[in-house]
Amino acid sequence: MDDIPLSAHYGALVVLLILSGFFSIAETSMMALNRYRLKHMVKLGHRGAVLASGLLARTDRLLGVILLGNNLVNAAAAVLVSVIAVRLFGESEIALGLGTLAVTFLILVFCEITPKVIGAAHAERIAFAVSYVLTPLLRVIYPVVWFVNLFVSALLKILRFKPPAGGEPQRLSAEELRSLVLEAGHYIPKNHRSILVNLFDLERITVEDVMTPRAQIEAVDLEAPIERIAEQLATSYHTRLLVYRGELGNIAGILHLRKVLALMRDGDLERDKLAELLTEPYFIPANTPLFAQLQYFPENHQRFALVVDEYGELQGLMTLEDIIEEIIGEFTTSAPSIATIHVWDKNDSALVEGASPLRELNRKLGLALPLGGPKTLNGLILEHFQDIPEAGVSLKIAGVPMEIVQTQDRVVRTVRLFKPKADALSMPEMP
Repeated sequence: MDDIPLSAHYGALVVLLILSGFFSIAETSMMALNRYRLKHMVKLGHRGAVLASGLLARTDRLLGVILLGNNLVNAAAAVLVSVIAVRLFGESEIALGLGTLAVTFLILVFCEITPKVIGAAHAERIAFAVSYVLTPLLRVIYPVVWFVNLFVSALLKILRFKPPAGGEPQRLSAEELRSLVLEAGHYIPKNHRSILVNLFDLERITVEDVMTPRAQIEAVDLEAPIERIAEQLATSYHTRLLVYRGELGNIAGILHLRKVLALMRDGDLERDKLAELLTEPYFIPANTPLFAQLQYFPENHQRFALVVDEYGELQGLMTLEDIIEEIIGEFTTSAPSIATIHVWDKNDSALVEGASPLRELNRKLGLALPLGGPKTLNGLILEHFQDIPEAGVSLKIAGVPMEIVQTQDRVVRTVRLFKPKADALSMPEMP
């Protein structure tokens, strides 16, 4: 050793530190690699991704080759620093202590922290590159790795621990996947991200949350004068209408306007002929999850359904288009009889109807009105007061100031909402 110049020792030390840094950056980058991104790159045939996937399939072997190499290199570096210290300061305890402190500092800064920070920040790029080195290295020293892993496996069995397969990505829950979509703002367009989030919410939304309430159903009374029926059919906004006898609860069937056009053209519109054109209604429970109903519609070859409660009483109606709009947003114009919900005006207020759905108010106005009870603003106000408030009464619900503008026929017709402060909003309760 004394015959070898110090410059050679310094050069060897630098090489050992570089190797130690390589193993450290390889370990961190491989462990921090996005498994879903890796799986996608493997399907594309990326050579580095294929090698990395093969290494991660057996985590014990991967860690074995990395840690074996890293520990051997660090041990050699420690010995070499001790030799250098002895050459410079003699065989004293102070020299050995200084050498130990020096090698610890060098390894910690240059071989552990710095490489691992870089590896975590650029995991994919680095992991694919180091795979070209780790794969043949594992083949060369595989007998040693296999021998070491024998003791590792035995220890794991004693501890009754079975490690998961390293090659397959962990399964994500619905909430985790939802959070992942929300955080992927730079990779997914806003509209697409909104659609995906709405899909996750379908499981928690029932038919009752998005249906057209009974009071807003456009229906035809079969016992009304034939002139009135003809006028209603001619001016109807919808292509399918609910037909009843006398009262809305006495349902006669569903009428498709296309079937009645010939009768109206020929002036041959009669009650008996109109009744012959009716089809059997399709009933669904009000508490049916929206996602399930999205599947039931095509299974039953239906696009139009009547919503009933547990007693069989009519609660409202819903269409396949209602569900689609819940996913992608409104794509049809609203019926003229139903007021649309506007955005905040220059005074930070919005005039809305009492029949406005709370979910729609929350979505369009950025509010956090509770969704666990009533489905409309009118219902929420009546629940709050336990009475029918008069016009001019002001109140605050879930941090949202509001003023009753008009009440009529035992319901709140019009309400003026005022934009709340950001800190006054709370997360809405999910139904």
